[in-house]
Amino acid sequence: MSQFTIICQQKDLIANSGICAIVEGQQVALFYLPKETPQVYAIGNWDPIGKANVLSRGMVGDINERLVVASPLYKQHFDLQTGECLEDGEFNVPVYSVELTADRVLLTL
Repeated sequence: MSQFTIICQQKDLIANSGICAIVEGQQVALFYLPKETPQVYAIGNWDPIGKANVLSRGMVGDINERLVVASPLYKQHFDLQTGECLEDGEFNVPVYSVELTADRVLLTL
């Protein structure tokens, strides 16, 4: 059974943007989208194309009804629910189980 870890408080999140958290030595990009369900998404922060930990700094949006973040390096889009790169299916990023409960962000690696 997976254990959730409290990684931050809701007040630490930035609406419609990303932040980076280090969880068990791994960089995780958290995105708080208050008008979506669920409101919080978590993916790996490593951009496999740009080869840098930058995805938390990308712009969020949607393409064909898929919530995505655009890498700030080469602008590829990564699906926040599946981790898939929309432009090149050869690349993807890990997706983590995350919950916003009682103003706490809980994550499972």
